[in-house]
Amino acid sequence: MIRLFVTHDLAPGARLGLDPDPSRYLAAVMRRAAGDEVVVFNGRDGEWRAVVAEVGKRAVTLAVAEPLRPQAAGPDLDLIVAIVKRTRLETIVEKAAELGARRVRLVVTERTNAEHARLPRLQAIAVEAAEQTGRIDVPEVVEAVKLRALLAAWDAPRRLLFCDEAGDAAPVLDALKDQPAGPWAVLIGPEGGFSPAEREALRGQGFAVPATLGPRILRADTAAISALTLWQAACGDWRA
Repeated sequence: MIRLFVTHDLAPGARLGLDPDPSRYLAAVMRRAAGDEVVVFNGRDGEWRAVVAEVGKRAVTLAVAEPLRPQAAGPDLDLIVAIVKRTRLETIVEKAAELGARRVRLVVTERTNAEHARLPRLQAIAVEAAEQTGRIDVPEVVEAVKLRALLAAWDAPRRLLFCDEAGDAAPVLDALKDQPAGPWAVLIGPEGGFSPAEREALRGQGFAVPATLGPRILRADTAAISALTLWQAACGDWRA
Protein backbone atom coordinates (compact mmCIF):
# COMPACT_ATOMS: atom_id res chain seq x y z
CA MET A 1 0.00 0.00 0.00
CA ILE A 2 1.36 3.42 -0.96
CA ARG A 3 1.84 5.77 1.98
CA LEU A 4 1.78 9.53 1.50
CA PHE A 5 2.54 12.37 3.86
CA VAL A 6 0.05 15.22 3.44
CA THR A 7 -0.34 18.60 5.11
CA HIS A 8 -4.14 18.55 5.13
CA ASP A 9 -6.26 17.88 8.21
CA LEU A 10 -7.54 14.29 8.17
CA ALA A 11 -11.12 13.35 9.00
CA PRO A 12 -13.75 11.01 7.54
CA GLY A 13 -14.97 12.29 4.17
CA ALA A 14 -12.30 14.96 3.80
CA ARG A 15 -11.16 15.56 0.24
CA LEU A 16 -7.46 16.19 -0.33
CA GLY A 17 -6.22 17.99 -3.42
CA LEU A 18 -2.61 16.84 -3.71
CA ASP A 19 0.30 19.03 -4.74
CA PRO A 20 1.90 18.49 -8.18
CA ASP A 21 4.73 16.20 -7.03
CA PRO A 22 2.62 13.61 -5.14
CA SER A 23 -0.05 13.87 -7.85
CA ARG A 24 2.52 13.05 -10.51
CA TYR A 25 3.89 10.23 -8.38
CA LEU A 26 0.49 8.60 -7.92
CA ALA A 27 -0.81 9.06 -11.45
CA ALA A 28 2.25 8.83 -13.70
CA VAL A 29 4.73 6.74 -11.68
CA MET A 30 2.50 4.37 -9.72
CA ARG A 31 -0.36 4.37 -12.27
CA ARG A 32 -3.07 4.74 -9.65
CA ALA A 33 -6.60 5.37 -10.90
CA ALA A 34 -9.93 6.38 -9.37
CA GLY A 35 -11.02 3.84 -6.77
CA ASP A 36 -7.51 2.74 -5.81
CA GLU A 37 -6.58 2.94 -2.13
CA VAL A 38 -3.63 4.67 -0.47
CA VAL A 39 -2.60 5.40 3.11
CA VAL A 40 -2.11 9.00 4.25
CA PHE A 41 -0.75 10.66 7.39
CA ASN A 42 0.08 14.22 8.42
CA GLY A 43 1.99 13.79 11.67
CA ARG A 44 -0.98 15.09 13.70
CA ASP A 45 -4.11 13.03 13.06
CA GLY A 46 -2.77 9.48 12.80
CA GLU A 47 -2.81 7.22 9.76
CA TRP A 48 -5.86 6.95 7.46
CA ARG A 49 -7.06 4.91 4.52
CA ALA A 50 -7.95 7.06 1.54
CA VAL A 51 -9.34 6.43 -1.92
CA VAL A 52 -8.32 8.09 -5.17
CA ALA A 53 -11.41 10.12 -6.01
CA GLU A 54 -10.22 11.89 -9.15
CA VAL A 55 -7.17 11.87 -11.39
CA GLY A 56 -7.07 15.19 -13.19
CA LYS A 57 -4.59 16.61 -15.65
CA ARG A 58 -2.91 18.70 -12.97
CA ALA A 59 -3.85 17.14 -9.65
CA VAL A 60 -5.03 14.00 -7.92
CA THR A 61 -7.82 14.24 -5.35
CA LEU A 62 -8.14 11.77 -2.48
CA ALA A 63 -11.18 11.04 -0.32
CA VAL A 64 -10.35 10.14 3.28
CA ALA A 65 -12.17 6.96 4.35
CA GLU A 66 -11.29 5.64 7.82
CA PRO A 67 -8.59 5.77 10.49
CA LEU A 68 -6.02 2.99 10.63
CA ARG A 69 -3.73 4.01 13.50
CA PRO A 70 -3.90 6.78 16.11
CA GLN A 71 -1.19 9.39 16.21
CA ALA A 72 1.94 8.24 18.03
CA ALA A 73 5.56 9.26 18.29
CA GLY A 74 8.75 7.39 18.98
CA PRO A 75 11.29 8.25 21.68
CA ASP A 76 12.19 11.88 22.25
CA LEU A 77 15.54 11.62 20.49
CA ASP A 78 17.40 14.36 18.64
CA LEU A 79 20.29 13.79 16.28
CA ILE A 80 22.62 16.78 16.36
CA VAL A 81 25.10 16.66 13.51
CA ALA A 82 27.75 19.03 12.21
CA ILE A 83 27.18 20.05 8.62
CA VAL A 84 29.17 17.76 6.31
CA LYS A 85 29.24 17.18 2.55
CA ARG A 86 25.82 17.26 0.89
CA THR A 87 25.50 13.58 -0.04
CA ARG A 88 26.62 12.39 3.38
CA LEU A 89 24.32 14.85 5.14
CA GLU A 90 21.38 13.62 3.06
CA THR A 91 22.23 10.03 4.01
CA ILE A 92 22.39 11.02 7.69
CA VAL A 93 18.94 12.63 7.58
CA GLU A 94 17.43 9.64 5.77
CA LYS A 95 18.88 7.11 8.21
CA ALA A 96 17.97 9.24 11.23
CA ALA A 97 14.35 9.15 10.09
CA GLU A 98 14.53 5.39 9.57
CA LEU A 99 16.08 4.88 13.00
CA GLY A 100 13.42 6.86 14.84
CA ALA A 101 14.98 10.27 15.56
CA ARG A 102 12.34 12.89 16.29
CA ARG A 103 14.49 15.82 15.14
CA VAL A 104 17.69 16.40 13.16
CA ARG A 105 19.41 19.53 14.41
CA LEU A 106 22.30 20.94 12.37
CA VAL A 107 25.28 22.49 14.13
CA VAL A 108 28.31 24.51 13.06
CA THR A 109 31.62 23.71 14.78
CA GLU A 110 35.11 25.15 14.49
CA ARG A 111 36.06 22.55 11.87
CA THR A 112 32.82 22.61 9.90
CA ASN A 113 33.45 23.45 6.25
CA ALA A 114 30.00 25.01 5.60
CA GLU A 115 27.49 26.92 7.69
CA HIS A 116 24.37 26.35 5.63
CA ALA A 117 22.49 23.37 4.21
CA ARG A 118 19.48 22.99 1.90
CA LEU A 119 16.80 22.57 4.55
CA PRO A 120 13.85 22.04 2.12
CA ARG A 121 15.75 19.22 0.42
CA LEU A 122 16.68 17.62 3.76
CA GLN A 123 13.11 17.90 5.03
CA ALA A 124 11.82 16.26 1.84
CA ILE A 125 14.24 13.37 2.43
CA ALA A 126 12.92 13.00 5.98
CA VAL A 127 9.34 12.88 4.65
CA GLU A 128 10.21 10.19 2.08
CA ALA A 129 11.92 8.08 4.74
CA ALA A 130 8.90 8.39 7.05
CA GLU A 131 6.59 7.31 4.23
CA GLN A 132 8.69 4.24 3.47
CA THR A 133 9.35 3.11 7.04
CA GLY A 134 5.80 3.17 8.37
CA ARG A 135 6.27 6.14 10.70
CA ILE A 136 3.25 8.34 11.24
CA ASP A 137 5.35 11.27 12.37
CA VAL A 138 8.07 13.05 10.40
CA PRO A 139 11.38 14.19 11.88
CA GLU A 140 11.87 17.94 11.88
CA VAL A 141 15.11 19.20 10.31
CA VAL A 142 16.23 22.28 12.25
CA GLU A 143 18.32 25.18 10.94
CA ALA A 144 22.00 25.17 11.86
CA VAL A 145 23.34 27.05 14.90
CA LYS A 146 26.81 27.45 16.38
CA LEU A 147 27.83 24.73 18.83
CA ARG A 148 28.39 27.23 21.65
CA ALA A 149 24.93 28.73 21.12
CA LEU A 150 23.42 25.24 21.14
CA LEU A 151 25.05 24.42 24.48
CA ALA A 152 24.16 27.80 26.00
CA ALA A 153 20.46 27.25 25.22
CA TRP A 154 20.40 23.57 26.19
CA ASP A 155 17.17 22.06 27.50
CA ALA A 156 18.49 20.84 30.89
CA PRO A 157 16.50 17.58 31.25
CA ARG A 158 17.76 16.33 27.89
CA ARG A 159 20.86 14.14 28.08
CA LEU A 160 23.53 14.36 25.37
CA LEU A 161 25.40 11.36 24.04
CA PHE A 162 28.63 13.02 22.93
CA CYS A 163 30.53 10.79 20.50
CA ASP A 164 34.08 11.68 21.53
CA GLU A 165 36.63 9.93 19.34
CA ALA A 166 39.70 11.76 20.68
CA GLY A 167 39.60 10.99 24.38
CA ASP A 168 39.32 8.25 26.93
CA ALA A 169 35.53 7.86 26.79
CA ALA A 170 33.80 4.58 27.56
CA PRO A 171 32.23 2.44 24.82
CA VAL A 172 28.69 3.55 24.00
CA LEU A 173 26.85 0.62 25.57
CA ASP A 174 28.88 0.99 28.77
CA ALA A 175 28.27 4.76 28.82
CA LEU A 176 24.51 4.25 28.38
CA LYS A 177 24.18 1.53 30.98
CA ASP A 178 21.62 2.48 33.67
CA GLN A 179 20.95 5.82 31.97
CA PRO A 180 17.36 7.21 31.91
CA ALA A 181 15.25 6.56 28.82
CA GLY A 182 14.85 10.14 27.68
CA PRO A 183 14.73 12.80 26.41
CA TRP A 184 18.09 12.42 24.72
CA ALA A 185 20.25 13.80 21.93
CA VAL A 186 23.15 12.26 20.01
CA LEU A 187 25.94 14.59 18.88
CA ILE A 188 28.10 13.77 15.83
CA GLY A 189 31.02 16.03 14.95
CA PRO A 190 32.43 17.19 11.60
CA GLU A 191 34.82 15.27 9.37
CA GLY A 192 37.81 16.84 11.14
CA GLY A 193 36.45 16.07 14.59
CA PHE A 194 35.84 18.46 17.47
CA SER A 195 38.55 20.96 18.42
CA PRO A 196 40.24 20.61 21.82
CA ALA A 197 38.30 23.64 23.09
CA GLU A 198 35.00 22.14 21.95
CA ARG A 199 35.78 18.81 23.57
CA GLU A 200 36.63 20.56 26.81
CA ALA A 201 33.40 22.59 26.67
CA LEU A 202 31.32 19.47 25.98
CA ARG A 203 32.94 17.44 28.72
CA GLY A 204 32.23 20.27 31.15
CA GLN A 205 28.47 20.00 30.66
CA GLY A 206 26.65 18.04 33.35
CA PHE A 207 24.16 16.69 30.83
CA ALA A 208 26.82 15.32 28.45
CA VAL A 209 27.68 11.61 28.36
CA PRO A 210 30.94 11.07 26.42
CA ALA A 211 31.31 7.78 24.60
CA THR A 212 33.44 6.16 21.93
CA LEU A 213 32.21 4.28 18.86
CA GLY A 214 35.11 1.86 18.78
CA PRO A 215 38.75 1.64 17.71
CA ARG A 216 38.29 2.79 14.10
CA ILE A 217 37.77 6.32 12.78
CA LEU A 218 34.25 6.56 11.34
CA ARG A 219 32.91 8.97 8.77
CA ALA A 220 30.09 11.20 9.99
CA ASP A 221 27.33 9.20 8.30
CA THR A 222 28.61 5.88 9.67
CA ALA A 223 29.04 7.40 13.13
CA ALA A 224 25.49 8.77 13.13
CA ILE A 225 23.97 5.44 12.09
CA SER A 226 26.06 3.53 14.63
CA ALA A 227 25.30 5.88 17.53
CA LEU A 228 21.56 5.99 16.84
CA THR A 229 21.42 2.21 16.53
CA LEU A 230 23.23 1.66 19.82
CA TRP A 231 21.11 4.26 21.63
CA GLN A 232 17.91 2.65 20.36
CA ALA A 233 19.13 -0.75 21.56
CA ALA A 234 20.12 0.57 25.00
CA CYS A 235 17.55 3.27 25.78
CA GLY A 236 15.04 3.49 22.94
CA ASP A 237 11.99 1.71 21.58
CA TRP A 238 13.92 -1.30 20.25
CA ARG A 239 13.67 -2.78 23.74
CA ALA A 240 9.88 -3.11 23.60
